[in-house]
Amino acid sequence: MDGFFNNMSLLRIFLKWKWHLVVIIGVAAMIAVVISSPLIIKPKFRSVAVLYPSNIQPYSDESETEQMLQWLNSRDIMDSVIQKFDLARHYGVDPGHKHFISLMEYYYQRNVRISKTQFESVSLEVKDTDPVMARDMVYAIIDFYDKKIRATHREKWGEVVESYRRYLNEKRAEIDSVLNQHYILRTKYELIDYETQAQEISRGYLRTIDGNNVQQINTDAVMRLKNNIQEKGGDFLFYDNMITRLIEQMAVIKNDYEMALYHYNKEFTHANIISHPVVADKKSFPIRWLIMLYTVVAAAFFSVLVIALIENSRAIEEKLETGNR
Repeated sequence: MDGFFNNMSLLRIFLKWKWHLVVIIGVAAMIAVVISSPLIIKPKFRSVAVLYPSNIQPYSDESETEQMLQWLNSRDIMDSVIQKFDLARHYGVDPGHKHFISLMEYYYQRNVRISKTQFESVSLEVKDTDPVMARDMVYAIIDFYDKKIRATHREKWGEVVESYRRYLNEKRAEIDSVLNQHYILRTKYELIDYETQAQEISRGYLRTIDGNNVQQINTDAVMRLKNNIQEKGGDFLFYDNMITRLIEQMAVIKNDYEMALYHYNKEFTHANIISHPVVADKKSFPIRWLIMLYTVVAAAFFSVLVIALIENSRAIEEKLETGNR
């Protein structure tokens, strides 16, 4: 019963102050309408792209999507977008302000939202007062993202290419040196094919040639070549085998060099655009009915609180006056 009478008391209070509440709520609604109007709050339009990573490899335990988030949120991309669209002027930030960098980062992060979705894709959302600019900023971020990864990969592959180039030049110099020694042995010592020449010299030296050809043996030439083989035959075999081994090594190095050069020169993109950004035809901010609801509810709540305090104060005064009598 006490609760019932208390509720009746509250109802009487509301009825007593009903016109005051109506006026306060009406004024609050009008204020909310003015505040949420384009004159006070400029409407913003949203453009969104949904991306999947492509042609990238994670550096550690992170997934490709997480790596993509790191790239998209990098400082370089943010600075490139700020410079391309002159966002300092667009956001009304004075470049001479002592907190210019912090302010630009604050405004950028307020209007650019990059997050991972539940399907391991990346949502890239841009809000701006200009719907075309919002769409263009989304495409610009994707473009700078591709360029940044491409530049980073090219820098790293450039180091690999340069390393293989030096190694290849060293191997060519080594082959040239061996070929030069091999050339001397071929021209000065007449060593061309060790096994064949050794066999023929043995036959000529031992005179194991059949028929009349025995009389035609050039004994001086045989002895000269025999001495050359004895003196330089080992060197000839060494350089001959070394040339074969070095050419095989160079073929492997050249293949690795060409593969590194391929990676250095490739022009891949690194994002699959699942949902392309569009020019919005409807504002996404502010939501006027939500602002009006919050304003009216807040005005009604604080009004009731003030009325309760007033009524409670009056009740206390009446009790004090009654007690004094």
